[in-house]
Amino acid sequence: MSTTTATTSKRDATTAPPDPRAQAMREGRHADSTRRRQRVLTTLQRTAAEGAEINVSAIARAAGVDRSFLYRHHDLLGKIHALAAEPPTTNGAPGPAVTRASLQADLLAAHERAARLHTRIQHLEHRLSDALGEHAWRESGLGNPADIDALHQRITRLEQHGIDLGLQLAERDEDLAAARAANRELMARINAPHPTR
Repeated sequence: MSTTTATTSKRDATTAPPDPRAQAMREGRHADSTRRRQRVLTTLQRTAAEGAEINVSAIARAAGVDRSFLYRHHDLLGKIHALAAEPPTTNGAPGPAVTRASLQADLLAAHERAARLHTRIQHLEHRLSDALGEHAWRESGLGNPADIDALHQRITRLEQHGIDLGLQLAERDEDLAAARAANRELMARINAPHPTR
C-alpha cells in the first residue's frame, strides 16, 4: 500500500459519519448525569434549609445517587463540604449568630468543665473510700481510726518494756553465772583433802 493510499484511508476514517447508536448513548448518559446533578443540588438546598446533617453519605442517600457519583463531580463534592463546614442556621430564631469561633469557644469551655468534673469525681471517690474504710474499721470491732495513734504508742511502750526485761534477764543470767562459779570454787575448797600433820 502506498503512502498516498494510507493517508486517504485515514482521512476517510476521520470523516466517517458518527454511529447514531453511540451518539444516542452519549446523549442519554449526559442527560442522566444532568438529572442526578439536579437532584443532588435540590437535596443540598433542602437539607441546608432544614438544618439537617450534611455529609456525603446523607446527601447521596437522599438524592438517590451513589457516593462515587459525588466523588466524580468535584464541584458537587466541594459544595457538600462547604455546607457541612458552615454552622447550623437558627431558622430566624432570635439570639446571637453562631460562628465557628463561638462554637470553638463553647467546645473549649466544655473541655474545661469536663476536666473540673473529673477532678471533683476523683476527690469524691477518695472521700468515699475513706468513709468506707472508717465504716469497715468500726464494724470490725477494732475501734475507731482515731485509736490508731494510741495503739502505736502502746506498741512502742510494750516494745521498750520487752527490751528492758531482756536487759534485766541478761543481768540476772550474769549474776547467776557468777554465783555458780563462786559456788563451784567454794565446793572445791571444801572437798579438797586436808594435809595431815
